[in-house]
Amino acid sequence: MHRFNVRSVRPALTRAALVLALMPLVQSCSSPPKQEEKPPAAATPQLWGEMKPVVSVKELMRDMIDPISDNIFDAIGDEWSSNGIIHHMPRTDEDWDRIRVGAVTMAEGAYLLKVPRPFTPPGDENNSTGPEAEELSPAQIMDKLQKDPVLWNAKIEALRNVGLEVLEIVKKKDVNELWDAAENLDQACESCHLEYWYPGERVLLKKLDQRLDDLYGAQRGERKLPLGMQPK
Repeated sequence: MHRFNVRSVRPALTRAALVLALMPLVQSCSSPPKQEEKPPAAATPQLWGEMKPVVSVKELMRDMIDPISDNIFDAIGDEWSSNGIIHHMPRTDEDWDRIRVGAVTMAEGAYLLKVPRPFTPPGDENNSTGPEAEELSPAQIMDKLQKDPVLWNAKIEALRNVGLEVLEIVKKKDVNELWDAAENLDQACESCHLEYWYPGERVLLKKLDQRLDDLYGAQRGERKLPLGMQPK
C-alpha cells in the first residue's frame, strides 16, 4: 500500500491550477487581438494636371494679353481731333464691366507666362539678324531668363499686380486712379519688352522722354480730369 504525502501533492495541484488559470492571460498578451480589415481607400481623383502650353510667348502676348490690355488702355485718355479734345472715361456700368474683364484676364493670364513654353513659333527668330538687329533672338531671350529667372518672375508679378490694382479701382469706380493704373500697365509692359525683346531701344526711349519733358514739362504728369468731367 502506497501512502500519499498530502503536503507534497497540494503544492503540485496548486501549481497546476495556477498554470491553467494563467494560460488565457498569457495567450492574450502574446497574440494581440485581430483587427478588422478596412477596405482600401479609394484613390483621390487627380483634378489638377500639368499645364501644357498651346502657343509661344509671342503668340500669347499677341493674341491674349495685348488685346485684353486695350480694355484698360482705351477706357481712359484724351484724343485730339479736328473737333477738339475728346475725353474718354468709363461712364456706364457696361464700361466698368469691360474694364473688369480686362483686369481679371490680365491678372490671371499673366501667370501663363510662368508655364515653360517657346518664346516664338517655330522658324520665327524675331528681327534679330543683320548688323542693326532691333530684337533679341529666342535663344538670346532664353539665355537671359535662365541666367536670372527671378527677374523674369518679377516682370510677371508686376503685370499681374496691375490687374489686381484695376480690380480694386473697378470696385470704387475711381476714374482718377484709373489714369495711374493705365500708366502702371504701360510701364509694366514696356519694362519687360525693353529687357527681353528690344533692349536696344532703351537709350532711344530715354532720349524721347527727355524731349517730351522739354516740350511739355509738367503737363505730361497731369492726370486729373478737366472741369465738368469728374464722375458724379
